[in-house]
Amino acid sequence: MPVLTGGQIVARTLHNYGVDCVAGIPGHGIWSLTDAFLDDESRIPFIQTFHEQSAVHLADGYYRVTGRPQAAVTSIGAGASNTVIGMGTAFTDSTSVLVITGGPPTHMRGHGLLQELDRYTANDFPKVAEAVSKRHWVVTRVEELPFVLHRCFNSMLTGRPGPVHLEVPMDVQAEAADVQLHDLARRVPAGRQHPDPEAVERAAGILRTATRPVIVVGGGAITSEASDPVLALAERWQIPVVTTWNGKSAFPEDHELFAGSVGQTGTLVGNAIASSADVVISVGCRFTDWSASSYAKGVSFSIPPAKLIHIDIDPHEIGKNYPAEVGIVADAQRAVAAIVDSLPAKGADRSAYLAELATLKRDWEEKLAGRRDSDRFPFTSQRPLGALRSVLPRDAIIVAGSGNTQGAVKQTFPVYSPRTHLTSGGFSSMGWAVPAAIGAKLARPDRTVVCVLGDGDFLMTAQEIALSVTAGAPVVFVVQNNAGYMSIRGGQRKQTSRHIGTEFSHPDGSPYSPDFAAVGRAFGIESWKVSDADSLESTLHKAVQSGAPALVEVPTDRDAAGPWVPGWWDFPVPAYVTDERQDEYQRTRATEQHL
Repeated sequence: MPVLTGGQIVARTLHNYGVDCVAGIPGHGIWSLTDAFLDDESRIPFIQTFHEQSAVHLADGYYRVTGRPQAAVTSIGAGASNTVIGMGTAFTDSTSVLVITGGPPTHMRGHGLLQELDRYTANDFPKVAEAVSKRHWVVTRVEELPFVLHRCFNSMLTGRPGPVHLEVPMDVQAEAADVQLHDLARRVPAGRQHPDPEAVERAAGILRTATRPVIVVGGGAITSEASDPVLALAERWQIPVVTTWNGKSAFPEDHELFAGSVGQTGTLVGNAIASSADVVISVGCRFTDWSASSYAKGVSFSIPPAKLIHIDIDPHEIGKNYPAEVGIVADAQRAVAAIVDSLPAKGADRSAYLAELATLKRDWEEKLAGRRDSDRFPFTSQRPLGALRSVLPRDAIIVAGSGNTQGAVKQTFPVYSPRTHLTSGGFSSMGWAVPAAIGAKLARPDRTVVCVLGDGDFLMTAQEIALSVTAGAPVVFVVQNNAGYMSIRGGQRKQTSRHIGTEFSHPDGSPYSPDFAAVGRAFGIESWKVSDADSLESTLHKAVQSGAPALVEVPTDRDAAGPWVPGWWDFPVPAYVTDERQDEYQRTRATEQHL
């Protein structure tokens, strides 16, 4: 058995387990580990980020495109703490990332050494990580590392994906031992989790009697690569398909059976079809408040009386927010394929139902065109998205930031194949999009990757655009600049008719904004600021065709910035607001079905 330091064990194992890159900042608490990535036996490209949060987001974006977990490494203390937003995003959206942090030397724990959290108990950071990790480990001996590392990957690669955290104390990184590195192929189960045949037959029986069925596709469908069986089920039985935020791209959006998205910022079509369905087949969807319009009956869903067939790899999600007529705990790909095999080759005649869908889609297209094709300047949120779609290849990957841009992309920007739309859904983290787009480009250098986000989101991690240059990941960044957090301002105004802390302004109240095109050029990136409506398409085309890191600043109207809101979101109205908004809130809240 080889004699290896703890750092060498980690580095060589990651290399053996197929990790393509490691992102992070090599602070003092992890020097002995990062040094091992320079060994020939464990050489892995190290992506130097400018913030530890971004290292986790980068690995997250890489996973969403490939389904292969990558690693983020940081020091102890502040560096480790900076990973929490990244872990929270990955945990909420069920994406796998290995986060490795340094730790105080085992013989120094509790002494309050530099960057140690020790006032409650010694070395408290693992408790912080616990809430945003699928599993976490703190090793205390070098000999533990081979075992713990294969447990990390076993956790990430089985069941519901999620980030795992591993703390390796500084002395454990430096000390050496005779160890045997473990073969990952013999430490994870083979194959996929198949559904219970009885549950499949019950689901098929319900579908045979359905008159207005709908398939709702969540992020789990993409993770499990269930798009093909979902398409087969939809086409054979003529069932419309709606998507959640993270389910977007699981179904081709130019298909006649695509009905749009559901939820607060879903589409009018998606909410109308899903809320009037008599059977809902949920594939890898956990029914968050955003996707279910805070469970207000008849807005996005009507469960009951609609019957729910709920497919999920995590039994925790079955029946959590809606009662399920049939709950199927299984890999989504296998479960949907089994249902298809249990049904006749052809379903009932749904010509009237599909004619209704076609009419709704035509009406929605007319509504959408009003903003998407508008020549107003500064732009609506939708106009740059329509222009961008026209200049991008069909298989381009779009990475959407949070806020108004996120909702506008969901409604306006069609995608056609899995893993071509990435966004931070459940955590909706500002600052996620830029590093996640870098991760996506590193994962798929053959694809065009465009990151579209608002200026407030961009300013959270703007420095990471440098990675487009330093890591050789030429992403196109489209910054929709409306000088503020306009999605927040819109919510504040709707709730109380006033707003605070959401407009970027000079002391005299006039709008304030950095020159984002100048910022891009300062980082060594080709950059443009669109100056009028006529130059939008040509500027985006130049950026996309450059094949180089690029940034396009798109002035966006503060008062025409957001997506439509065809659904509902439960945010309480203060008691001092006594007009019709209070009445509407109380009336709609009373219909919430999850209580």
